[in-house]
Amino acid sequence: MAIPSLVNWSGGKDSALALYYALRDPTLHVTDLLTSVNAHYGRVSMHGVRVRLLEEQVRRIGLPLTRLELPEMPDMAQYEEQMRATLAPLQAKGIRRAVFGDIYLEDLRRYREEQLARIGLEAVFPLWQRPNAELLREYLELGFRAVVVCVNEKYLDQSFCGRELNADFLRDLPPGVDSCGENGEYHSFVFDAPYFSSPVPFERGEIVRRTYSAPPSTTACSTTTTTEPAPDPFATGFWYCDLLPVPDSLS
Repeated sequence: MAIPSLVNWSGGKDSALALYYALRDPTLHVTDLLTSVNAHYGRVSMHGVRVRLLEEQVRRIGLPLTRLELPEMPDMAQYEEQMRATLAPLQAKGIRRAVFGDIYLEDLRRYREEQLARIGLEAVFPLWQRPNAELLREYLELGFRAVVVCVNEKYLDQSFCGRELNADFLRDLPPGVDSCGENGEYHSFVFDAPYFSSPVPFERGEIVRRTYSAPPSTTACSTTTTTEPAPDPFATGFWYCDLLPVPDSLS
C-alpha cells in the first residue's frame, strides 16, 4: 500500500528529480509539497527565488504547497520548532514520509532522519548515492530545464549566475566543483519538467552580490551540534540572479 508522503520542494534541480522518482515509486503516494521560505524577503530559502515564481511552479505540478515560513536568519532551535509546527497539520491528514533530494551528504541525511523520527516521520532519499553523471544525464534526457539562480563565489564566479543549467554549463564548471552543486556551489530554478503542465515563463533581472554573517552552529543552514569551531559557510559572497515573473503568467 502506498504511503502518503510529502516532497521537500526547493524548486531546484535535485528536488525536481526527487519528485520525479517519488511520483513513480509504488510505495509512495505524493500528496503535498513543502518549501522553506524566507518570510522577511518573500523568497525561497537559499535560492532567493520570488514566492510568485514558486507558486507558478506549484500550479503547474498540481499538488498543494505548504510553506515553512522562517525569519531572515533562524537559529537551529527556531528552525526545528517552526518545522514541527508546520508538519503537524500534514501529519494530521496522514502524511508519514518526507522525500528529500539529497545525494551524498551523510551528516545532513542523518540530521533529517533523526529530526523526523522524533515526530514519527520517515525520511526518503530517492537520489541517494546516485552517480552525478547519471543524474545529470537523466535530468537532460527527461527534458528538465533550469536556470542557475545562485552561486557561491568561493567556487564559481558571477558569470555562472543566470545561465541555463545545461550541457554547456556543466562543461564549463572549474575542476573540483561538484557538478550537482551538492556542496552548495550553486542553486537552480526549474522552469520546465516532465510533470509541469507548461513551462514557467520568467525574465532574468539584475544580478546582485550578497554576504552573510552567521555562525554555522546556530543557524538553520547547518547541522553542527558541537561547540568546536568550524569553517563558516557564510564567510564568502553569493551571487543571485533575480528572476522576474512575466506579467501574462499571473492570470
